Amino acid sequence: MTTTTSNTDLGALRRPAAGLADRPAPQPAAESAPNPLSQLADHFSQVRALSTALCESLSPEDMVVQSMPDASPTKWHLAHTTWFFEAFILDKYQHAYKPYDARFGFLFNSYYNAIGDRHPRARRGMLTRPTAREVLAYRHAIDAAVRELLTTGDEEVLRAIAPLVEIGIHHEQQHQELLLTDIKHLLWQSPLSPAFRETPTIPASSGELGWLDVAGGVHEIGVPADAPAFAYDNESPRHRVYFEDFQIADRLVTNAEFAAFIEDGGYTRPDLWLDAGWSTVREHAWTAPLYWTRDGDRWLEYTLAGQHPIDPHAPVTHISFFEAEAYARWAKARLATEAEWETAAAQHGGDPTAGNLLAERTDHATFHPVAANSPAADPAAQSPGPMRQCFGDCWEWTRSDYAPYPGYQPPAGAIGEYNGKFMCGQFVLRGGSCATPRSHIRATYRNFFAPTARWQFSGIRLARNPA
Repeated sequence: MTTTTSNTDLGALRRPAAGLADRPAPQPAAESAPNPLSQLADHFSQVRALSTALCESLSPEDMVVQSMPDASPTKWHLAHTTWFFEAFILDKYQHAYKPYDARFGFLFNSYYNAIGDRHPRARRGMLTRPTAREVLAYRHAIDAAVRELLTTGDEEVLRAIAPLVEIGIHHEQQHQELLLTDIKHLLWQSPLSPAFRETPTIPASSGELGWLDVAGGVHEIGVPADAPAFAYDNESPRHRVYFEDFQIADRLVTNAEFAAFIEDGGYTRPDLWLDAGWSTVREHAWTAPLYWTRDGDRWLEYTLAGQHPIDPHAPVTHISFFEAEAYARWAKARLATEAEWETAAAQHGGDPTAGNLLAERTDHATFHPVAANSPAADPAAQSPGPMRQCFGDCWEWTRSDYAPYPGYQPPAGAIGEYNGKFMCGQFVLRGGSCATPRSHIRATYRNFFAPTARWQFSGIRLARNPA
């Protein structure tokens, strides 16, 4: 598999135009008004706690192994997200700060060239030391230091660190998703097919695939400069786009529908594939989605709950861009561009937080896509609108190259390496997945992966031109 850098591996920098740095320094709040700084500290604690909660079923052995160069060990995710807060906040803004361990910067830096050298990505699984226990102690110490700084820092310091804490929170949420996809890839390697977490069986129903009309013309996409909520810099500037009338499917492609593609020789017909995709299929001998295996006349799928027969109504997932594009061609349809997708989501997608996403309470998490008409596993998830499964379940491949929006400028300094330098050779995905934290997704969010990537929860939504 081609080594990939993605939006979920530090992904994209926060858009500074609407950042907390542009707001007045936090002031003591009246009893009747929420304190933004207190809310930020609470969010910080909640997100940090979720990362460790996701590891409760893992052994120390599970947490150290790296299954491929694109993946990272669980222990490394826990340490790297901690190092982010230490390097970008404590080291600069806590008076006379002394590093927890001066060696950790080399071990847990991901790709920040401006900060210094780092341990090779493909060899993160060789880091048996520090131990998992020592990494958790590191997290505890840095958490306490960040909370103390949020409590005791003066106005100038708080004004400077608040947007960095917010970036760090969302960065950690990206790594929560990576933690799940990476541990799934690792556990899949075992002949025992172990379960990461047992999950309840949810009644399946996808319903017939329908089509939603989206009017063409000039539309605006991206985050407005004055938007109050968090967004990454790659989601801006807001700008105008033009496209023709089109239709978009009202749900994702199901396992049963993709199995029909396989049975019709989908992986053996070069006419369905882009040239690079056909070369990839032959090089890697792909015959089905990642994690599918044939058992007589049925397909089995490895999930975070272990290996089970595929649910024919659930969305097909762990699909590369090449497979999504080939399936769309076979289905006499196409993939939407990201501008088409964002416009359709604004019109038909409903609430971005209402879908099969990673719940803050892990007992509400499904850890796998579910059928479009299935009852919500999480009480907080409501009907997502006519464009079913718009948010959650699977990241949806688009036909758009990951490129800068018109007028985009990456910020200066080390934090500017967060996003812009990866705008080459990758495709945009939209909508989030079952492993995306609920408070992390929005309609403008741009994820990105190389066209060969399959270990993320990626799926297919079809589009077509009007007849």
